[in-house]
Amino acid sequence: MRLRILLFYLFVTSQLVSFSQEGEVLYSVELNNLTLKESLIKIEREAKVNFYFADQWLDGFMVNKSYSNKSLDFILNDLFENTRLNFFISEDSRIILTQNNLIYNELPNLFFKKDSTTTSLEDNITPANTPILIRKNRPSQTRMNTVRIGKEVKRQTKNRYTLSGVVTDSDTGRPIADQAIVVVGRNVGTVTNSDGSYELVLPPGVSVIEAIGLGIENKRTRVILYDDGVLDINLSTQVEELDEVELQLETDDNVTDTDTGKTQITQEESKDIPLVLGERDVLKVATLQPGITTTGEGSSGYNVRGGKTDQNLVLLEEGVLYNPTHFFGIFQALNPLAISSVDIYKGNIPAEFGGRISSVFDIKTKDADINEFGADISVGPVTANVVVETPIVKEKSGLMVGARGTYSDWVLRSLNEVELNNSEASFYDFILKYNHKIDDKNDLQAVAYYSDDKFSITSDSLFGYSNRLVSLKWERELSKNRKSTLSLANSQYKFNIDYENTMNDDFIQSFQIDETSLKYKIDHELNERHNLTYGVQGKLYGIFPGKIEPQGPDNLLMPIDIPKEQGVEAGLFISDQFEINDKLLLDLGFRLSLFSALGEADKFVYADGTPRSESTVIDTVSYGNNEIIKTYLGPEFRLAARYLLSEDFSIKASLNNTFQYIHTLSNNTTVSPIDIWKLSDNFIEPQQAIQASLGLYKNLDNNNYELSLEGFYKRQFNILDFKTGADIQLNEAIETEVLQGTGKAYGVELLLKKNQGDLTGWLGYTYSRSFFKLESDFLEEQVNDGRYFPSNFDKPHDVSLVVNYKLSQRISLSSNFIYQTGRPVTFPTGNYQFNGGEFVLYSDRNQFRIPDYYRLDIGLNFEGNHKKNKLAHSFWSLSVYNVLGRNNPYSVFFVNQEGEIKALQSSIFNIPVPSITYNISF
Repeated sequence: MRLRILLFYLFVTSQLVSFSQEGEVLYSVELNNLTLKESLIKIEREAKVNFYFADQWLDGFMVNKSYSNKSLDFILNDLFENTRLNFFISEDSRIILTQNNLIYNELPNLFFKKDSTTTSLEDNITPANTPILIRKNRPSQTRMNTVRIGKEVKRQTKNRYTLSGVVTDSDTGRPIADQAIVVVGRNVGTVTNSDGSYELVLPPGVSVIEAIGLGIENKRTRVILYDDGVLDINLSTQVEELDEVELQLETDDNVTDTDTGKTQITQEESKDIPLVLGERDVLKVATLQPGITTTGEGSSGYNVRGGKTDQNLVLLEEGVLYNPTHFFGIFQALNPLAISSVDIYKGNIPAEFGGRISSVFDIKTKDADINEFGADISVGPVTANVVVETPIVKEKSGLMVGARGTYSDWVLRSLNEVELNNSEASFYDFILKYNHKIDDKNDLQAVAYYSDDKFSITSDSLFGYSNRLVSLKWERELSKNRKSTLSLANSQYKFNIDYENTMNDDFIQSFQIDETSLKYKIDHELNERHNLTYGVQGKLYGIFPGKIEPQGPDNLLMPIDIPKEQGVEAGLFISDQFEINDKLLLDLGFRLSLFSALGEADKFVYADGTPRSESTVIDTVSYGNNEIIKTYLGPEFRLAARYLLSEDFSIKASLNNTFQYIHTLSNNTTVSPIDIWKLSDNFIEPQQAIQASLGLYKNLDNNNYELSLEGFYKRQFNILDFKTGADIQLNEAIETEVLQGTGKAYGVELLLKKNQGDLTGWLGYTYSRSFFKLESDFLEEQVNDGRYFPSNFDKPHDVSLVVNYKLSQRISLSSNFIYQTGRPVTFPTGNYQFNGGEFVLYSDRNQFRIPDYYRLDIGLNFEGNHKKNKLAHSFWSLSVYNVLGRNNPYSVFFVNQEGEIKALQSSIFNIPVPSITYNISF
């Protein structure tokens, strides 16, 4: 019996243990449906070894594996592959398990060398294939949580890893934007973006990460990094009345990124800047930045680096806003309490944006609170705003609703103008946003927006215009290095004129444009040196150029209905932010756009060698529904580079070319709400532009001051403008009234900004010129004999000074001063008689200028105390717009009085305009 048992034991042992040719012990073992702890006990029994570990390290792991003639080292590496466990086998067959790190039986050669003070990321970088050793320092009196990320491997191949995560408010669960994240002891840091996410590139080993900010707890975390990983940070709000708070952020994105001509404006920045009638306005704050102007008070749109107003792409959560202003351009068309920030690209435009040739205004809204109900209310002399936030599913989804309206008619009635006694002007807008966190990898948001304006400056016409926008966005984390964004948006802009008279010629005139856009984008961190962004976008345009509907049974007018225009635009884009080395960073982008004008349409054919006119039409070509009329292909390059001359001083350059397939038509001096849009077709070619920028960027006094000097040169092609004496309203053959020419713009922009201390603000100066040239094969169509002439918005000198001085923690004084060269105008220079009639003789187009513009505004701001446990927090703002009472001209026009031509000037605000605004937050 004993012999049989001995033989059986020898047989089983021979099946579990064998030897390799080199004499290495090999094992065969079945581990079926066992916990990891049970598997180690079985291996321990069969291999005659002892394991040392903490039981909690093994919880939650099940094993279903089979090994045949494998070494113990192979078996353990395979078992621990998807865990954070490492192992060390001693000479006496003891196996010690560790979490994250490895145990070494010898020290590297450089271990006992004296440390040097680390001042940059390059210092203290562990070379590849070198053990990561953590030195024990003297215990700190500050308690600090330690987080180990990743798992150390024996053959380490990288000396840098990416740490990323999301910073959220622990009270509300909302992401915290613009939160400073710094690495203690190194001049390394970053700032969270609009969704609270951040990213740092760090050496392996120990780093101390600190989140710092005003009103937020300063939180340090010790990170032991072995691989790429995620560290999410929850911060608590700390609102209390303090004697003094000094916040120093060591962020230097303005120096280190590749963006030329980029400006970011937050809603908070607009709070302390005095503007007309006390209304916060992030877009008006944008015009105080170098390179961005308007043609004057009371004009819609923005002129960026010598470009026309229609050359700016204004996006609200991926949907296009065709008219972003209210009340003749005096107010923005967005509820300021609902806006989070706006990024303005006027130099290096990212490849994901297309369709405009001057700039991009990328406007983001606040996310709704997913934990608590809240409300913001602002009441001013002519407007009232409210935004309400409420959770729908706790910690998952929330709804934000914003409403805004005006009671501004009293302003017009108070003006000392009899002609304006019967005038009216009103507007309102609504915004709704729903944001939902589906899970850790999927987020969904939906935005709906509507605005409406009505105004009547004479007694016979009521003008109205409206914006409507709906957008859906789905963000998904595909992997730790890839994130996708799918967005669908629909925009509509329309206006109408309701004309009433006593001559049986009442009518309603209307115009409408619809746009639907679908965009899919992937952000891919390919490796530590390459960050890719790529995707596809498509747009469908529908334009109803206008119609007139006679009103009343005895009307003498004939109805007019201009046929609908259609077009489709598609774009493929890719960009790569490529880090050559620590000093040189490239941003290389390419966009391929395609546009097709579609029927149904009837297009005239004109005789060769003659100007296009009704008399030179020789044929008509008809196109069926969705039949292609004309196709254009637009390859676009986006190239930018940054070179660090030192840690806080860089030089940047960019070169961009862009295409635009939609245009505005206007023969007004300034942009008007009733300007119409026109798609490119077989007669009107796409606008094109190429722009080069070069700039120097310097931070001073630990980023307390920012200094930048940037120059640009821009060439434009196929710019659309009207012929002299053109009639473009309700004209079916619009190509007979317009010319396409070239443009050039150049300039230098200087910005000095102070970020910290009791005194903050900036000084901006721009010298720029903008010219157009409208040539033609026919002398009678040329403008100014085919020479370059200043554009309507050519203002060589533009100075903006914005100052905010904190008198105490609750009281601050703010002021703006603005100076601009007067814009060009065309004046009558005489009169002449022809065939018995008297006619006015005009100068060359834009030969003269109206007087220069300057304005001083002041404001005084009172905040309530900063106690945390208050029911509501309040804020008072008192301001005086145009405190000097400067009679700045809006336009100059001419009238014939008793046979004499006289020049008259119109102004919008020619007296000081005081206002008081009350804000309260719950």
